Amino acid sequence: MTSILGISAFYHDSAAALIVDGRIVAAAQEERFSRRKQDSEFPRQAVDYCLREAGIQPSELNYVAFYEKPMLKFDRLLETYFAFAPAGFSSFRQAMPLWLRDKIFMRRMLRGELAGAKNARFVFTEHHESHAASAFFPSPFDDAAILTIDGVGEWSTATMGTGDGNRIELLRELKFPHSLGLLYSAFTYYCGFKVNSGEYKLMGLAPYGLPKFADAIREHLLDLQPDGSFRMNMEYFNYCQGLTMTNRRFHELFGGPPRSPESQLEQRHMDLAASIQVVTEEIVLSMTRELHRLTQKKNLVLAGGVALNCVANGRLLREGPFSQVWIQPAAGDAGGALGAALFTWHQLLEKPRQASPNDSQSGSFLGPRFSEKEIEKTLAARGISSSRIRSTRRRKSGRLVSGKDGIWPACSWRAKHPRRCQKSRNAIGDERQNKISRELSAVCSVRFTRACIGLFRASTRDRKPIHAAGGSHSRTASPTSFRRGTSHDEPRSRSSAQSEYPSFQCARGHSRRLQRTHSDRGRRTAWPALPAIENVRQTHRLPNAGEHKFQRSR
Repeated sequence: MTSILGISAFYHDSAAALIVDGRIVAAAQEERFSRRKQDSEFPRQAVDYCLREAGIQPSELNYVAFYEKPMLKFDRLLETYFAFAPAGFSSFRQAMPLWLRDKIFMRRMLRGELAGAKNARFVFTEHHESHAASAFFPSPFDDAAILTIDGVGEWSTATMGTGDGNRIELLRELKFPHSLGLLYSAFTYYCGFKVNSGEYKLMGLAPYGLPKFADAIREHLLDLQPDGSFRMNMEYFNYCQGLTMTNRRFHELFGGPPRSPESQLEQRHMDLAASIQVVTEEIVLSMTRELHRLTQKKNLVLAGGVALNCVANGRLLREGPFSQVWIQPAAGDAGGALGAALFTWHQLLEKPRQASPNDSQSGSFLGPRFSEKEIEKTLAARGISSSRIRSTRRRKSGRLVSGKDGIWPACSWRAKHPRRCQKSRNAIGDERQNKISRELSAVCSVRFTRACIGLFRASTRDRKPIHAAGGSHSRTASPTSFRRGTSHDEPRSRSSAQSEYPSFQCARGHSRRLQRTHSDRGRRTAWPALPAIENVRQTHRLPNAGEHKFQRSR
């Protein structure tokens, strides 16, 4: 038995995932247990849950995979600070003590947190490798194009690649500071929402406005190329050297200072949200068209924080060149834990992969479950009345119509991963009662999951998920991936041996066979020969350089 624990931590959305002999046993975000939104600490409780779900001890772990390479990230931080010095000293002074004390000694820190895992080898994958692995390996496709887009990993901010069988290969990368995720976060900050948390609010605000500032964004902030790559004008941004996302020139361009959190929203903010949403969709579409041209694949898998932009995803499905799209439910950093573990199993240990017609992620039902006895005990301890509903619709609708209960909480099977999923917990209410909407809002605001359980639904083990994001369930649901049109192609046969895949060196300096503890300090090795990109300048990676097209990964 080979068990691999994946971990993402120390930035935001800490999580843990466990794979045993290639099967995804459990995955959960730490905030599910700590009740701290976007908890960034080491996911102790999530790790404990994963081990408990698998019925193993820490000493039985064979590998521990961390979702990024700390030394490469530290290299980016140092090079960025030195490029902007003496500006940015305040940010440098805050960041360096933590890095010098803990983060550059990540292996030692992880061993300290996992003291019982004495026999485990520690593996460090690159950030976008983890995203790519989380997107492709659980997907229902034997082969697919891979697109990852987020704020920033070590140096990469977006990557293009392919997945085939049990291998992934990253072909192109866009590098910091030119980042679609950071561009969107800059507008999130400017409109008064929290970075790395409030981007969904900006997306939700966009339909209330008009894209009046889209031309200004294209003219002043971006140098956008036909292949979807771009260069940002860093004279308008402050995130490289400061503690804010935007600066005075940005504020003058868009008509005033950033909105204070919780203050009144103006039409200008709605128009800004609509404008950056339109530009984001255009860039994503350009990237996918270039990726389709490079790979000629019919399937696409997505991961990275930008892949959570469901409006852009909808437009991609309607207008993009791919016939089927699968999106990792834990597309953000929480999915990095799962991706790191899967990368270790398939890419480094060279274990075979059999694509599932739906997905190998069980509809994202990977979180903790509570037995009927546990729920009943919790309810009794709090003096909450409940009833068990064994059979179904007539009684359910009757209680709702009568209005006796107001809100009717429900619990079914395991919690979902990640935090944005609905966790198999539902709060049902009769909206004809005026008070219900207020009470439901109050319930949801405190992340109501465990205490007030009034309904036990039948298990949904035999049901198929409607889509890759682990959404609603139906007995007549379509297969996991999004599909264009009405055709449902069957997965390609996997009868051929693994030798059909060409032998090449593993991504980013990994040895082809994991014969020793993998170091996160290793140099990158050359990739196989790839088609050349015209007019690519190998120059410095910071502002005032010409490196803004997608580069060949090194």
